[in-house]
Amino acid sequence: MSDSVNPVLVETTRRDRKGGEIVENLHRGAVAVAGPDGELIFALGDVGRRIFPRSAVKMIQAIPLVSSGAAEAYGLTSEHLALSCASHEGSHEHVRRVSAWLEALGLGESDLGCGPQEPSDRAEAERLRGTGEKPCRLHHNCSGKHGGFLTLTRHLKAAPADYLDPEAPTQRAVGAAFAEATGQDALPAHGVDGCAAPNFTASLAGVARAMAGFASAGDGDAHDAAQLRLRRAMKAHPFLIAGEGRACTRLTEALPDEAVVKVGADGVFTAILPGRGIGLALKIDDGANRAAESALAAILTALGATGGAEALTESLKAPPIRNSRAEVVGEIRPSAALSGLRRL
Repeated sequence: MSDSVNPVLVETTRRDRKGGEIVENLHRGAVAVAGPDGELIFALGDVGRRIFPRSAVKMIQAIPLVSSGAAEAYGLTSEHLALSCASHEGSHEHVRRVSAWLEALGLGESDLGCGPQEPSDRAEAERLRGTGEKPCRLHHNCSGKHGGFLTLTRHLKAAPADYLDPEAPTQRAVGAAFAEATGQDALPAHGVDGCAAPNFTASLAGVARAMAGFASAGDGDAHDAAQLRLRRAMKAHPFLIAGEGRACTRLTEALPDEAVVKVGADGVFTAILPGRGIGLALKIDDGANRAAESALAAILTALGATGGAEALTESLKAPPIRNSRAEVVGEIRPSAALSGLRRL
């Protein structure tokens, strides 16, 4: 691991009684932007250090689902593919779709390797409280990804019980696709994600390179065609990849040129920008998601990728901090390192 210190990307302020402001938090991080050829066109901070990109790279993890022929063999629609890339809210619609998907495979909720999770969708959470029903594995934000893993496992004629084993066929296929997409020389190391699946490490430069691959994907080989199909599925179903009010859903819905945005836990974001043929990856060192959203909005603006969505990106870039009386008491904003960026 590098000993270099990443620059401050975002700061939060709090107002004092005299109307001035005091910087309360400094959020350091790194950003990588890759062009159509996979080479970096912009970098800030240590983009060579390996990180856990978490759910921001679910579209990479879904490549073998399509490239292997599994999606075709099991009649998966673009909705299934969007769910395979999702970090969803556990809403009724998300749960219903994943449940039906598993049923079509002859499987059920108990076959999911993720644990149960409280839904962040308000309506579903209230329904569970009202009925006394406990959240289940279908509510987990990664249940769609696991549905994709189980479909690939069936196609590979492997044992469903072993589908999260890094040495089993499913995760070996995912690891190989991950290495190809990121351009890493060797199969990356991995940790265990919050949903119990392996999470392969990569540098931000490698993740940005992978996103650029999705941005420039066409009807090439199986890997390339899979990237195109997954990108289009995410763009077609922004609600399914996240949920009501989420930055991923709102940005993917609003940004032009088939642009797709994906969040990952602990301050990670990726963006696929086909209109520019580029890919973006960022990581906030302390894992603060609100700082990651601010940084992402600032970078999208600098990239000239916000056409028609300027109001949304501005609201994410510098949102006010309010107290329990709804009074504005501070602000989240890009630091000088990001606010001084010019269109790339």
